[in-house]
Amino acid sequence: MTRFTGKTVLITGAAGHLGRDLALALAREGAGRLVLLDRAEAPLAALAEEIGPKAEIHVCDLGSIADTRRAWAGIDLSAGLDLLATAAGTIGSGTPILETAPEDFDRLLALNVRGTLLTVQLCAAALRLRKGAVVTYGSTAGLTGSKALGPYSASKGAVALLTRSLALAFAEDGVRVNSVCPGSIESAMLESTFAAAGADAEARREAYLALYPLRRFGKPSEVTEAVLYLASDAAAYSTGVSLPVDGGRLA
Repeated sequence: MTRFTGKTVLITGAAGHLGRDLALALAREGAGRLVLLDRAEAPLAALAEEIGPKAEIHVCDLGSIADTRRAWAGIDLSAGLDLLATAAGTIGSGTPILETAPEDFDRLLALNVRGTLLTVQLCAAALRLRKGAVVTYGSTAGLTGSKALGPYSASKGAVALLTRSLALAFAEDGVRVNSVCPGSIESAMLESTFAAAGADAEARREAYLALYPLRRFGKPSEVTEAVLYLASDAAAYSTGVSLPVDGGRLA
């Protein structure tokens, strides 16, 4: 596939399971420049080495306004940006919503919501220049309530409506903004969700699995394919969409 030949792409959370898979897929599809951000320096460097010279890395904590602005000072987007994918995010402490400490909730919102917005704001001029596309990373947990992950659900619900608002704000510029909403995807984040249940970890795993009519968890590559579709010309008339990739969870 060559849908993204020569394109300039910026991916946040690029060292995570979903961001990494997307970066590698875009490299295979011919992206000319991949600007990759994450706060995990070693995995980010390893990803850049795997991709080669078209990869450009910046270590950045998107939960920090100052650190984000510092990173952007070193990124040259004057030639424009074709795709922004905001894969950076955290599941938080996993504490039940009625027991969640305010400071923990603040940290969750700082990365998942404010970090997404600030990233888009910093890329806005470059996106307008190329009439680019934005794909935010939401979650099926942001489209329905969650007893186990209430704070995370709230943050991703905010991302869903943030995406719609951004789609309206950018529409006259020809910039499309959509969101991919994964269900439970095989990843370190999913495993941490189970681990948070302690002795009940296996019971939580089985309870999660029972939610999916396809009777399995998703793969990072399946989320990537949805992102590539939303970012491509095949979705040229779609904006403001929250696309579930969830094995039928919300059916």
